[in-house]
Amino acid sequence: MIPTPTEAYDILCRYNEGDFHRRHARIVGDCMAWFAQEEGFGQEKDFWQAVGILHDLDFELYPEEHCLKSQEIMRELDLDERIIRATASHGYAITVDIEPRHQMEKVLYAVDELTGLIGAVAVMRPSGSVDDLEVKSVKKKYKDKRFAAGCSREVIQRGADMLGWDLDTLIDKTIQAMRASDSVA
Repeated sequence: MIPTPTEAYDILCRYNEGDFHRRHARIVGDCMAWFAQEEGFGQEKDFWQAVGILHDLDFELYPEEHCLKSQEIMRELDLDERIIRATASHGYAITVDIEPRHQMEKVLYAVDELTGLIGAVAVMRPSGSVDDLEVKSVKKKYKDKRFAAGCSREVIQRGADMLGWDLDTLIDKTIQAMRASDSVA
């Protein structure tokens, strides 16, 4: 089964009660939809969005088995194997050995951590928004390893490298994607 973004969110909510994880899923899903359009996969926009929404399905209940338990859950739900692979691949070199291959998988890998970092930078701004956020502001905080310490700079850089983009390009595109999201405050 390939769920619509709405169905994907309903599935996510069965396994995630916290507002933080639900909001993060919506933001990443919205960003994935934006990137699908940007990268020439507009016809797959809903699929990319559903993958973004479901990527952390297991994180709230099974943080120690992240990207492992989700595969089991998704197979029990009879979700399409492409969704299972794509969501699991964002844990590459962290919890799983499933390397992102498709452009969608590479984007998910790169933007998952980065949306958290950008969101943390935006909250610190007087506007509290990504609307007036610039790449240089994110880069400044990116260099400070203590700021949003849970956002792995190594994963973000590895994601940019997978995509063949420099870090500035990845940050700029992700800011644009977050501006287009209805889920970003």
